[in-house]
Amino acid sequence: MAYVDGFVIPVAPENRAAFVEHAEKVDAFFLAEGALRIVECWSDDVPRGQHTDFFRAVAAQEEEAVAFSWIEWPDKATRDAAFAKLMENQALMAIPMPFDGKRMIFGGFVPVVTLEA
Repeated sequence: MAYVDGFVIPVAPENRAAFVEHAEKVDAFFLAEGALRIVECWSDDVPRGQHTDFFRAVAAQEEEAVAFSWIEWPDKATRDAAFAKLMENQALMAIPMPFDGKRMIFGGFVPVVTLEA
């Protein structure tokens, strides 16, 4: 059964290029380990809400943008194996993150509805 990892990340606008570079390196690893598709998005039309919003979810500072990303996997076992290998890969783990990883939110999800054109 398919599996999806989702991420919301606060990133300073001046770190956008570094974010893309970081994503390309780490995403290449995940693709090599069985990920089917990875999408990295930069906030464009993201409203600030009165009660909740993407910015509050990651305690974004006023000037920070929000990145929204997901990884599609064929199944949870493939995802779990890839993340285990990532944690052992010293070269990838040494790549500096151009964002505050403590404020990133992430989680794994089982798709319940999938519609395609």
